[in-house]
Amino acid sequence: MVIFLERKPVKSRILRSVGYDESTKILEVEAQSGLIHQYMGVPPKVYTELMNSGEIGKYFSDKVWNRFRSKQVGP
Repeated sequence: MVIFLERKPVKSRILRSVGYDESTKILEVEAQSGLIHQYMGVPPKVYTELMNSGEIGKYFSDKVWNRFRSKQVGP
């Protein structure tokens, strides 16, 4: 069973919204294409840095994508 997280809209060319659950360390991102992925084992610090980054897409590409196990959970 997949549980979707509450996501916040972000300004990015590649991401539409981002959510995080600190208790499970799951980061959920919605791409501009509408695809939704969850990344497992993401430390709270990474989420905080992502959301405070001036370039969310670049931070995501450099620090999250291909660094954490992920699964597609939406279209």
